[in-house]
Amino acid sequence: MLHIKPIPAFHDNYIWCLVDDTSSHCLIVDPGDANPVIQTLEKEGLLLQGILLTHHHHDHVGGVEALLKQYPAMVYGPARDGIAGMLNHHLVEGDIFQIMGLDFHVMEIPGHTLGHIAYFSEGMLFCGDTLFLAGCGRLFEGTAEQMQDSLNKITSLVDDTQVYCGHEYTENNLKFAQLVEPDNKNIQTRLVQVRQQREKNLPTVPGLLSLEKETNPFLRCHLPQVKRAAEAHSGEKLNKSVDVFRILRQWKDHTS
Repeated sequence: MLHIKPIPAFHDNYIWCLVDDTSSHCLIVDPGDANPVIQTLEKEGLLLQGILLTHHHHDHVGGVEALLKQYPAMVYGPARDGIAGMLNHHLVEGDIFQIMGLDFHVMEIPGHTLGHIAYFSEGMLFCGDTLFLAGCGRLFEGTAEQMQDSLNKITSLVDDTQVYCGHEYTENNLKFAQLVEPDNKNIQTRLVQVRQQREKNLPTVPGLLSLEKETNPFLRCHLPQVKRAAEAHSGEKLNKSVDVFRILRQWKDHTS
């Protein structure tokens, strides 16, 4: 049986640990810091089989070298994101690979970085910093068009997909979502639930893709009420959903 646990790192990162309870084998996704991973492996007697990387930012790859010094393992990651030197397997759109009995499908999802990828397997999506719960990543390297295309690719997955993103940003993202859609009851309900979780220091991740479609403004740029909010904020007439997306991203970047 498989279970997935978050390993908290830094201020708000999640390193994901996929554990096969039968064999005690595990996979680690985006180990930005080796220390909490090593502590988890030693405490639970886990055997590291592989490391999956979504993009090159240090808070997602910074622990790889130290982990490999103690645990020989295969390292999978994006072929086009500047980390080829640390990879055994260089992945591109459409690749499928099997490890620990799981078939992982690779999706290229540029926007946050140009070579960002995601991993999809058995209803689980590990999407790094592209899609957050109730939000999306900043456009550090890519364009609004690229990011919206990437998010559209993700939303084409089945609604009961569990989204495992790289950070605990949900409460702050929902506060922004309320600014965009103050009358959205789903956002209001979700924010109450998330605040209750965080008061107990519980993770809000993963989350269902179906709920993202109801409460994440960056996935709702095609809707009239989101368009109106973006136009009111920008003072511009916005004719395309990508223009709405661009304004929302700029608005969020300047909202604490």
